Amino acid sequence: MRVLHVYNQHRGGGGANNVTQATIELQREQGLKVQVMARSALQLPAGLRGLPGKLQAGTGVLWGGASVRDFVSLLDSFKPHVVHVHEIYPMVSPWILPQCTRRGLPVVMSCVDFRMSCPLVTHARDGRLCTSCLGPGREWHALRHNCRGSLPESAAAALYNVGVRTLGLFDRHVSRYIAPSAFAGRWLTDHAGLPSSRLCVISPPVHLPATAADAAQGSYVAYAGRFSPEKGLPVFAEAARATGLPFRMARHHASLVTVDVPEGPEVVVTHNAAELQAFYRGARMLVVPSIWFETFGLVGAEAMGHGIPVIGSRLGAVADLVQDGVDGLLFEAGNATELARQVHKLWREPARAGRMGQAARDKAMAQWGPQRHAAEVLAVYEGVLACKA
Repeated sequence: MRVLHVYNQHRGGGGANNVTQATIELQREQGLKVQVMARSALQLPAGLRGLPGKLQAGTGVLWGGASVRDFVSLLDSFKPHVVHVHEIYPMVSPWILPQCTRRGLPVVMSCVDFRMSCPLVTHARDGRLCTSCLGPGREWHALRHNCRGSLPESAAAALYNVGVRTLGLFDRHVSRYIAPSAFAGRWLTDHAGLPSSRLCVISPPVHLPATAADAAQGSYVAYAGRFSPEKGLPVFAEAARATGLPFRMARHHASLVTVDVPEGPEVVVTHNAAELQAFYRGARMLVVPSIWFETFGLVGAEAMGHGIPVIGSRLGAVADLVQDGVDGLLFEAGNATELARQVHKLWREPARAGRMGQAARDKAMAQWGPQRHAAEVLAVYEGVLACKA
């Protein structure tokens, strides 16, 4: 089977890019013939990085351009059986999708964020949840609130959502949608109009080490992930100050920092997967303090795979990721006082942290293995090809 993957690389990296790349590598290991069309906002010419240029680039990609020509050339040369589309905004035009329909090619689309229901993709603004754009014709709120912090970028994102919705570019040309969690699937069917009959839930592939760490021996409270407003770093830092315990925050050296880094917790900069895994394994617990609806909570799942319990916001997919009192604890999103209480519970009872960490490891081994992910995605491909035949 030949599969063509198409995606946009986020400027700041992150879990979505990592999951896409892991899926591609797993399929190569399976023996599938894989071709990739990847674009990055860093490829924008210097003249298009200013405010007018961002508007030009954002609106131009909606209506077509070089990405469509490049895509057609790949279709003609590679001749895929299936096209797998991930996040494509802003560097790949959605007008690639009708090209697949014209050739009778099924399209599978991974929905790694909330692009279809929020031009900002996070449903978070000014440090709190935002659902202003929910519902057809409400995308203009992204411009009204200047959600991207740049009027041209906000306008481009809003116009993109209006365009793909009114023209039916996803609805008419995508055969099957993949959501990373049951919560994300429910949200997209309820609020973005995705038909439940064409949507399935497949968890991302999670790295599972050969052995578990002993959370009881952990020497700090950890956070890992992007340093961005929706991730709740001020809540993490406030809990650190309230407890007086050692808190550490890890970020990848190449990721963008789009929020003021709060004082208090130590910042650890990682350069590769091995350093991040060592960071997980040295912790007694990992905190996911997000104030937005995470679509899965990849760093939480990765820590659980190492045998580290997770304290997570009772919000979005994180509320499903953690079984409260079994493999971690939950707290009210944004409530640093409650987070501090939950941290104290595990810090004062290291044996309990160890037991929860083992339960977390058992869950990860049973539900999130890379081979399981690869098999489930392959089954989706075989299903859409069978429908075509």
